[in-house]
Amino acid sequence: MSKIEESVCKKIMMRTKVGKKKYGVTMERGDLSFKEWMTHLSEELMDALVYIEKVITVEEENDC
Repeated sequence: MSKIEESVCKKIMMRTKVGKKKYGVTMERGDLSFKEWMTHLSEELMDALVYIEKVITVEEENDC
């Protein structure tokens, strides 16, 4: 495994601990429907788009 992959694995493990502490459940939970899982995914992807747009905006401002 590369150093990059090891870093990703460590970050996943840290996020798992944070999620378990914050929500009290793991991804193995069975209380959400397919639609609810997809809604969670959609919300996470929208957050990611906001982060992307922020970086693009900052880079554009720095180019001027």
